[in-house]
Amino acid sequence: MNSRSPASPPTDPARDLARRLTLSRIGESIVQSLLFLCAFASILTTVGIVYVLVSETFVSANPSDPAFFQRVSFVEFLTSTRWSPNFADKHFGILPLLTSSLMITGIAALVGMPIGILSAVYLSEYARPRTRAWVKPALEVLAGVPTVVYGYFGVTFVTPFILRPVFGGLFGMDVAGRNLLSAGIVVGIMLIPMVCSLSEDALRAVPRSLREAGYALGSTKYDVSVRVVLPAAFSGIVASFLLALSRAIGETMAVAIAGGNSPVLTLNPLQSGQTMTSFIVSMAMGDTPIGTIEYKSLYAVAFWLFLVTLIMNVISQSVMRRYREVYQ
Repeated sequence: MNSRSPASPPTDPARDLARRLTLSRIGESIVQSLLFLCAFASILTTVGIVYVLVSETFVSANPSDPAFFQRVSFVEFLTSTRWSPNFADKHFGILPLLTSSLMITGIAALVGMPIGILSAVYLSEYARPRTRAWVKPALEVLAGVPTVVYGYFGVTFVTPFILRPVFGGLFGMDVAGRNLLSAGIVVGIMLIPMVCSLSEDALRAVPRSLREAGYALGSTKYDVSVRVVLPAAFSGIVASFLLALSRAIGETMAVAIAGGNSPVLTLNPLQSGQTMTSFIVSMAMGDTPIGTIEYKSLYAVAFWLFLVTLIMNVISQSVMRRYREVYQ
């Protein structure tokens, strides 16, 4: 006698669909919660950084461990031209560090931004696909070079073979072995691939119809590139400039090696100087006891660096928002 397996009960399509929808909603809720946690973690990290900087710089809850500005005058910090926290005669004027940082950033911008934007225009508007296929990777190789290598490149090549023959040999000027101009040049070289890559993406995102309209009016390729494509991609180009300036003002090892560690107020780019970032590194890696006024100055400089970067971001975002509305 043949045994038959019992027949499976018929499935209800409506119940099966409801089960699938429930599982889908649960999965979507889990994914949404994970995304929220990631976003909240970034916000929490930023709040934690600001809290540490403010508590160590302005107000400390521990009376036995006062903050930096509870020991040093805020006016002296902003107006004094001497920075010597590690000497017996201590002075805490940030102007030498701020001036050196801004000088290197300005030199880097003059070197990296024009070359980067012109390279982007060439790759986007003039270069053939075969040429672009090897020129762009060659430029992006610069982004993979360690910053320490750039620093030693400035010390061993830029200063002895470029700056000293030009400024020392032709004009008789004194060129220090480690100087701000050399640091600004190597940082500007570091900015080229960033500016070029982001600016090219912004230029290539401009609709083809704008270019064709310019050609239809009898414009040349140069006129279309300069008067049509560049203004239309202005917000993206500003974003690339913003990231480049933030990278320049926050660069550490290259400027510490090529620019030196002399915290003196100077407007001569051929002399040595010390930036805010190089001071933070030298102080954090030194033997300064935790809790001393010298150690607290590290947080004050870090807060000022954070404030300068924040101001740059706010200005650039306002510019980007304005021109994005114009060209939409």
